[in-house]
Parts: sequence; structure tokens; C-alpha cells
Amino acid sequence: MANKVKAVLIGGTGYGGSEILRRLLFHPHVEVVRITSVDNIGKKVGDVHFNLAGLTDLSFQELPPVQAVAGADVAFLAMPHKTTAKVVMELLASGVRIVDLSGDFRLRDAAAYAKYYGVEHPAPHMLTEGSFTYGLPELNREAIRQARYIASPGCFATTIALGLLPLARAGLLSGPIHTVAATGSSGSGANPQITTHHPLRASNLRTYKPLEHQHIPEILQTLRAAGANEDTSLEFVPVSAPLPRGIFATSFAEVPAATTQEQLNAAWKSAYANEPFIRIIGGGRQPEVVGVAGSNYVEVGFTLGPVTGATRRVVCFSALDNLVKGGAGQSIQSFNLMMGWDERLTLAEPGLWP
Repeated sequence: MANKVKAVLIGGTGYGGSEILRRLLFHPHVEVVRITSVDNIGKKVGDVHFNLAGLTDLSFQELPPVQAVAGADVAFLAMPHKTTAKVVMELLASGVRIVDLSGDFRLRDAAAYAKYYGVEHPAPHMLTEGSFTYGLPELNREAIRQARYIASPGCFATTIALGLLPLARAGLLSGPIHTVAATGSSGSGANPQITTHHPLRASNLRTYKPLEHQHIPEILQTLRAAGANEDTSLEFVPVSAPLPRGIFATSFAEVPAATTQEQLNAAWKSAYANEPFIRIIGGGRQPEVVGVAGSNYVEVGFTLGPVTGATRRVVCFSALDNLVKGGAGQSIQSFNLMMGWDERLTLAEPGLWP
């Protein structure tokens, strides 16, 4: 293992940490050397993440950040928003590469961070300077290859942005977008809450943070970087769904009345024809969660509506696994690119069917 990249996972007891380990423990170029946490200290990985029992002798440790990354090449940070930024500030002098799964370094606007995350950012200059590269390969692949610090996108942000990215790149996205997206319970984290308690979730649908979700500015930032008009806005209603994994997003946008089905087919093909994890769904089927759950793949599709005055509506659909392409898998995809490897390493296998 002398030639392998040494990786540390900081914040390893959550579902995101489990998914990172499920992939990295089998990565041909990586050795996971340390896993830290604030709970389950001293327990073996398999005693917390039952699916990983017997696959590693590593245990969860409680260590200061600088000590945690000693001798490591890369640190994956799977900690809550607001906590992560302070840890990053301690790690910068160490020289370790960072892949951050929190929302603390995704935005470029410190005021938007303060508004949507409810606190002032401890290092606002790092946002405006773009110290972290936004880790959406379908948008920033070349920048990711040159990066040392990756801000991995949020689960809703990835789903919704990938559903709309072809319109943005084709110069067809402007004005208001309306999105409803349903997410699985694993997105709420490993610690039980009233909203993730099985009897209250298994047969239920409920919204939360309507029009106020913290991924709204992230989605708009992504779409504008891809070519959306500056007047593009987003009204987003997230929904808690009775499934463990997956996100399904439905987004409504208006395009010029002259837009044709052929133009949109070409836009989707141009955006995604060479993307290893994007599946354009058509031919009578629409995207669905069961096709991607447990995998790093994304299903996208659209329906073009009739002309109404100067515009016609496009309804964009997208589905992915919130823990994989919406979280840990995408962070590893960006890590692979950053290290100059095939981005599909440990991610190419399909999900379960059914």
C-alpha cells in the first residue's frame, strides 16, 4: 500500500460517511488510514455501519483536525454545515487536499450563505475568492482536475441543476423556475428525528422549508454558470417522501414559443451524450428513482408543452440517489478527477433492480 493515496474521513458515522467508506475501501488507488467522529468513539466501523462488518479493522477516533490528517494526502469531510468551515480553517496549513460534503464552501456570495444557513460565514473571503472548486463534474470537470479543494454539491442542488442544465447551456433558461422535489429519509441523517420516524414517514408526504431551502442559491449559481440568464429565479418546494434513498425532481420552466422538440432533444444530447453517469430517458418512459437507487447514475428527461402566447412550458424530470450522486459518490467522482484517475472508479456499477 506504499504507493496508495492515504485518505482520512472526518465525520464517519453518518450515512454519507458510510457511503464514502463503502466506495473507498475498494478503491484500487486509496488506503483509508483514519476515521474520526464525535460519537461511537472506539467502535469498529462494522459495529456502526453493519454492511461494512469485516471489511476493515479501522475504528472511530476522536482527534483534533490537524492530528487527524497527519500523514494523509486527502481528507473527506462529512460533517454538518457550519461546523465544517471551522475545521477547514484549521486544515489549510497542513497542505492536505480537501473534499468537503457540507454546504460551507459551495456558494460565492457570503450574504446568501448568511441568509440561507442562518449564520455569518467564518471566512467570507474564501467564498468570494472561490478557494473551493464546485464539484459538479458535468459543469466543472476541467476545473476539478486542477483543484486541491472541492466543495461537493448538495443532493437537491445536484438533482435539480442536472435536470435543467441542458436548457441553461442552450441559452433557453430565464425567468421563474418552479420545482417540486421529493427526497428519501436518509437525507435527514443517521440520527432519528420525528420527521424520519418510520411510523410517521412510511405512509406520509410532507413539505419542509418551502421556498427557503438552503440549496436555492446553490442551484441558481450553478445554472447561471452554465448559461442561464441573470433574471432566472427559483421557487423550490422540497417534499419528504416515504423511501430511504432517492430524489425525484420536477421543474417547470418557460422557453420561447418557437422552441421545438428537436431543439430540446439536441440540447439534452449536447449536454450529456458523453457523460458517464447521465442517462437521458425517453421513448415513453420518464426518469424514476428505482432505476438509480444505490448507484451514481442520474436519469433525466423532459416534456414540451403547448405554446401559450410568447412561451411554451418545458417540464424537466431528474432522479438520483441522494447518498451517492447526491453526496458521497459525487465527492469520489470529483476526487478521482482531481487525482487524474478514471472518474468512474468504484462508481460504475448499477443500482439494485428492483
